[in-house]
Amino acid sequence: MSLIQYLILALIQGITEPLPISSSGHMLLFKNIFNTKLFTSDLNFEIVCNFGSFIAILIIFRQDIIKYVTSFVKYIFSKKEQAKYKKGFLYCLYVVISTIPVTISGLLLKDKIENIFEKHIIVIGFMFLITAISLFIVRKFKGTKDDDNITLLDALIIGLFQAITIIPGISRSGTVLVACLLCKLKRDTALRYTFILYFPVSIGAMILGVSDLISSPNLSSLLLPYSVGMIVAGIITYFSYEWLSNWVKRGKLAYFSIYCLLLATFIFIYFR
Repeated sequence: MSLIQYLILALIQGITEPLPISSSGHMLLFKNIFNTKLFTSDLNFEIVCNFGSFIAILIIFRQDIIKYVTSFVKYIFSKKEQAKYKKGFLYCLYVVISTIPVTISGLLLKDKIENIFEKHIIVIGFMFLITAISLFIVRKFKGTKDDDNITLLDALIIGLFQAITIIPGISRSGTVLVACLLCKLKRDTALRYTFILYFPVSIGAMILGVSDLISSPNLSSLLLPYSVGMIVAGIITYFSYEWLSNWVKRGKLAYFSIYCLLLATFIFIYFR
């Protein structure tokens, strides 16, 4: 692929990764629209772009990450002050619990599901439709729970919702956000928990793919497009998140719902 083609992929990744509109669904959709001539499957590049998005989200939530990781460690090693750090410890524990279902579903089913969807692209339209309906249902939800009020049951429910996001067209951020709002979390609390959950999922995906990236025979010739793609994906992800954050706090999820509905309609018409 040319540098321009890599840039287009990076832009798609950067825009769709934080938004509740399914980045994997968009990648498969564009690859099918252009018959893979423009969007050649390059899993290594997707890993690199995902790393760019990861860095952007890490920058946004750096203070929360430091706070919760510090509380987790101090709770374990500081016997005298465990009560002080218990809430932060539980938050980290709940993040782990919420991550387990998607880890299992990803390892067992992700490749099989993606192979099916690549052959039957129209099915993605139904997944976008499910995403649209889900976002519309919770569009006005506000909730009352903050970070300290998340329960074990909430973590389990959110984790089960996240487990189905290995399906292209089912947005990870959108589905987890829906689950958080259904569990009566405040909007800003739901948004934060949604993207804190992004870190273990993203790290796991990068660990699984890094060996293929390092062993790539033409890695040296791809350093420029990969580096540019990572930077572009990171920058766009940062601003896409800011956009999402503003709309969630203002109760504007219906706009993303409408977009997914229109996209599903397009898929049904284009691939009929």
